[in-house]
Amino acid sequence: MKIKNIALFIVASLAVIFGDTTSEAQSRKEENSPILVVYFSMPETTKTENMTREEDNSVVVIDGKVLGNTQYVAKVIEEYTGGDIYRIEPENPYSVDHRTLVDLAADEQRKNVRPKLKTAVTNLEQYDTIFVGYPNWWGDMPMILYTFFDNHDLSGKRIIPFNTHGGSGFSDTINTITKLEPKARVEKTGYSVSRNSVHKAKPVIISWLKQLGF
Repeated sequence: MKIKNIALFIVASLAVIFGDTTSEAQSRKEENSPILVVYFSMPETTKTENMTREEDNSVVVIDGKVLGNTQYVAKVIEEYTGGDIYRIEPENPYSVDHRTLVDLAADEQRKNVRPKLKTAVTNLEQYDTIFVGYPNWWGDMPMILYTFFDNHDLSGKRIIPFNTHGGSGFSDTINTITKLEPKARVEKTGYSVSRNSVHKAKPVIISWLKQLGF
């Protein structure tokens, strides 16, 4: 009996020393699950200097590279989880002119448009977990996200939303995704970040991923 207790003590001690907690064991399990990071992002410029206010709001400059706000968050998730990545792009590219893009987004929403995708995910069955990222446009997902969900059956998969915004957070988009993919498991603890904080968000993103078990 004493030997058994000593053995249990040793195992517990090693777990503390090496950090082999239940959550971390689950983390390794999640890391071995096939992951896909899906995102839509619209950086309005590729230049690092002399940006207009609107261009600066749409991008983050990291190590001299210009990335769209949502694109950057997606890249951090891809890097940390080791997942694959897929960028949602329209068949007909959107204008990078701010006023034109804003008007187009409002018009698509008003008309309930489904913009055609440039490409589709062809090997969706291999993924168990799907991160889905997007900016908040007019209090909703961009309409091309509706196209993505219309064209891809995510039944049985774990969907984890993330988004970037100018002050509106997720709005009601997580509930919308739940309605669009009723047979998927949609995480309510998505990650939302203001465009003003994206440049310093990496540690927060990683902390969020750890809380989810990655």
